[in-house]
Amino acid sequence: MTDLLKNKVAIVTGAGAGIGAAIARSFADEGARVVVSDIDAAAAEEVAASIDGAIAITADVADETQVENLVARTVSTFGQLNVVVPNAGIATTTPLTETSFADWRKVMSVNLDGVFLTIRHALPELLKPGGGSIVTISSISGTTGSPLIGSYAAAKAAVRSLTQTLSAELRFHGIRANALLPGFIDTNLVTSHQRDFEEALGLEFGGFDDLVVAKQTRYGRPEEIAAAAVFFASDPSARCNGSTLVLDGGFTSSLL
Repeated sequence: MTDLLKNKVAIVTGAGAGIGAAIARSFADEGARVVVSDIDAAAAEEVAASIDGAIAITADVADETQVENLVARTVSTFGQLNVVVPNAGIATTTPLTETSFADWRKVMSVNLDGVFLTIRHALPELLKPGGGSIVTISSISGTTGSPLIGSYAAAKAAVRSLTQTLSAELRFHGIRANALLPGFIDTNLVTSHQRDFEEALGLEFGGFDDLVVAKQTRYGRPEEIAAAAVFFASDPSARCNGSTLVLDGGFTSSLL
């Protein structure tokens, strides 16, 4: 690797699996000292144990006190904070018109409130070394409508907007904020809901896989999203601020 993140300290939330785990590993490969955070303590510990020098901190990003503790423990351990990736997210598959307010709030509390809280409490520490990088994880679902995941899509659209606002507010403080917009990635968050989509769309068993292949050639890999996160977190993207990078294999670029 090229040590793009040498001497940097990074927090990655939702890093116990999937995209978050891949980002944590890629950051470490580029020289960063990484905090692997997840609501699942065992998952966070397992990922951290696989990364030299990483630590695991359990946190529910929807709980402000736990987020405060996450940032405080990071700084007490490593002395600084340079990069934040508020990646933690959940999804439900229910038609929007049938979604209960409790389920709506649950998704928003993690996918939007959790992003806000993580950034809000990380910001004072990012300012201390003279700036840093915020890399958010939005989604192509945040750019258009999608059946079954209306709450998820609404939160991801808000994350994209939040990221662009941050870029404007923080541009003279040495902090950049950029968003990644993945398509369908081979993670449990996606694959566990395949049958729900098939039933809603009238597809036969396995038809969702065929749809993904037709639209984006294959499922994306978490490591591909992680590579983009490294780019946004590091100096080669110095002129990127408020940028959105679509990583969907062409899914949204074609009607058919």
